[in-house]
Amino acid sequence: MIVLHTLVRFIGGSPQFRIRESLDTEAPYYVYYGQSDLMDDLTRVHMTRADSKEVHTRDEVHILSCGDIVFSLITGKAAIVQLAHDGYLYTQNYIKLLPVSTIDAGFLVYLLNENQSIRKQFFISLQGSQVLKYTLQQLKEIRIEKLPLLGRQRQIGELYLQQLHLTALKNRAAELEKIICLAKLAEAGK
Repeated sequence: MIVLHTLVRFIGGSPQFRIRESLDTEAPYYVYYGQSDLMDDLTRVHMTRADSKEVHTRDEVHILSCGDIVFSLITGKAAIVQLAHDGYLYTQNYIKLLPVSTIDAGFLVYLLNENQSIRKQFFISLQGSQVLKYTLQQLKEIRIEKLPLLGRQRQIGELYLQQLHLTALKNRAAELEKIICLAKLAEAGK
């Protein structure tokens, strides 16, 4: 068995309560990375939102870059940051994962989100907790079975991410179809 901390470097997010907002409009401007952003990155389907929280600050903060792997300590889900969220500020509710060259990013996301052994390890470590929030220590201590060859990891990771994308597109199409149908029914009822 391989322990995750031997495959990945972990960088915690900026403590949100310590970020001092600046009234100076010349101060760097950041948008906070949130749970809906993570789900957009996971499915590769982006929704424009007007409710994103933003801040001007001169404080040193942690930001995400396109291609980073981010893990939510709230939901236990991981995603690869897409271009739409490049430069977003991430808080202490998220951990940036920097894998070593022996593990593919997409495969790591697949493992963290779907592997039954890992899910079970998280479940066991959360038992008895009052607050169901994952910790960095739990994440670091995850045990992984022998890794497939890097080429196979890439195939599995890409197939997983493509399937999530396809499912999200189908769900969006079904929702739009429902809206159109309801509009037609409302029109026909007049």
